[in-house]
Amino acid sequence: MRCLTLRREPYWRLAFKGCGASSLQATPTSTFQAETHLRNKCPVAPAKQAPEVDRPETTALSLVRNDESGETQATVAELKQQFAGAAREIESLACAHAGDFKSFEQKLVQAAWALARVALALFFAHRHQRCVVPARLERAGRTFRPAPAQARNLNTFFGVVRYWRTYLREVAEGERRGLYPLDEELGLTGDRMSFGLLAVAARLALKLSFAEARSTLGLFVPSPPSTEVIEQTVLGLGRHTAAWFESAPAPSGDGDALVIQIDGKGAPTATDSELARRRGKRKKQPKRCTKRCQRHRGRAQRGRYGEKPRRQKGDKSKNAKMATMVVMYTLRRGENGERHGPINVWRYASFAPKRHAFAVAQREVNKRGFGPDSGKLVQLVTDGDNDLACYAKEFLPHALHSIDVMHVIEKLWSAGEALYREGSRECTEWAEDRKDELYAGKADAIVALLKRRLDQTPRTGPGNKGKRQRLHDVMRYIEKRLDRLRYDRLIAEDLELGSGAVEGAVKNIIGKRCDHGGMRWIKERVEALVQLRCIEANCDFDRFAEFAHRASPSSRTAGSRLRHSATRSSAASSRANLPLSPPSELPPDLGRSAPESTGASS
Repeated sequence: MRCLTLRREPYWRLAFKGCGASSLQATPTSTFQAETHLRNKCPVAPAKQAPEVDRPETTALSLVRNDESGETQATVAELKQQFAGAAREIESLACAHAGDFKSFEQKLVQAAWALARVALALFFAHRHQRCVVPARLERAGRTFRPAPAQARNLNTFFGVVRYWRTYLREVAEGERRGLYPLDEELGLTGDRMSFGLLAVAARLALKLSFAEARSTLGLFVPSPPSTEVIEQTVLGLGRHTAAWFESAPAPSGDGDALVIQIDGKGAPTATDSELARRRGKRKKQPKRCTKRCQRHRGRAQRGRYGEKPRRQKGDKSKNAKMATMVVMYTLRRGENGERHGPINVWRYASFAPKRHAFAVAQREVNKRGFGPDSGKLVQLVTDGDNDLACYAKEFLPHALHSIDVMHVIEKLWSAGEALYREGSRECTEWAEDRKDELYAGKADAIVALLKRRLDQTPRTGPGNKGKRQRLHDVMRYIEKRLDRLRYDRLIAEDLELGSGAVEGAVKNIIGKRCDHGGMRWIKERVEALVQLRCIEANCDFDRFAEFAHRASPSSRTAGSRLRHSATRSSAASSRANLPLSPPSELPPDLGRSAPESTGASS
């Protein structure tokens, strides 16, 4: 690597540990020597090293285990001088670098991160100077007095930065909890990480697994949060989703017809035995491999868990818990008479009972101005589930309820295969004729035909019992839902015949992230993830993050964090904090079912 002669000493590298000029024993003569000299003398938080550059390991700031002996607070004047030196270092690198662009870009990233960390330290020092701290503070019947300033490490997009802030100690007997006025003024929580970094990590975790989110974020920031911190951040943000859905304003520019589609999807959850193995006391196992290789660690882990019992016929390995998905959008009639859309698509999912999903849908319908007294057209599309039909009459009685036509067509094919050989030309022609009658609004004629064919089928004979049962089931399915099979009216008004929007949302929001091999969720935790994915799909994540930031407590007291830290012994508190209760304006009888015990999730 070519050496760059520096014209002056890089004072800016002494930003975070209060190092003076006396700590520089000799002026470095190259960029490599300068950086090595800095890290040995003043442990700042450097950016990650380029993989092809061979450099020795050096000490860096972290959130734990920092040497604080003899530490002093850097002044604003010192930090300004260091910032100017950092800028000159970048200028020198740009003008004197003789290598290719790849190596220059890698070094520039390191230098830009270091410059940004100095800028952050300067920002904190300025705000700390301007923060007015009274000699005595009275708040909510509590008294506080200022104490000496305390240092704190904060992980940011540019690495770990160290800053100082005044501590107000509570004057009281017994348990006392102080506060930090600067953190309160800047909106910093007790997570020791910037809210922006946590929000980006959580947003990645909505698309990738927690481990993949951390490794992906590590490609762009020097110090990504751990997998556990990312998971806790998702759970912490999940505590604000119910309030967000309740208070979020209605979209503007809606059409003249509102379409609501509702469906369900299951996510694999951990069984009681799996949770007991996770949370139970671990048995000490003798070391079977002196090298602690991954292969033998896996064998030891399987030995601790014991053999899994073989599943019996009918047992389900997925242990799925059902979530209810709601998709809502509007259509606008154009000049040619056709309805165009979808407009302002809104998605909501919850593992609460179906009744809760309908209550939330009713609230959103009223919020968007399509209530019972509006006189506007509202269409509800479901899959024919009886529970959904009951709740539709209770919460959306003014809606035009229809069933996804594809579900009915599949029933017709089932009846045709009971009458004719599967795949035969007669079976296809019969099913196509019934489909035409269905689109023409002649569902009652189909029921009459099925009843005649059922009467013509003998009760005895090879295969007749199964044929009669299939014909009877299809006939009863259509007969009970005749009022929801008015497809001729839907076609005339150019409304929706199928539920493709909610089917796609179910696969994208729930299945794509939550239903992979080996995943075993806990209902409270997957609830937070799914609702955050709905917010992200609604293009509201940035506004939600700002909402959650305002709602999160600043680091006035110990433990005021955005993250939700659930331990094995805190199941009760976890259930109380996670968003498993309906919004406040819903009737009290719409409370969700009691959540299951908490623990680790996928």
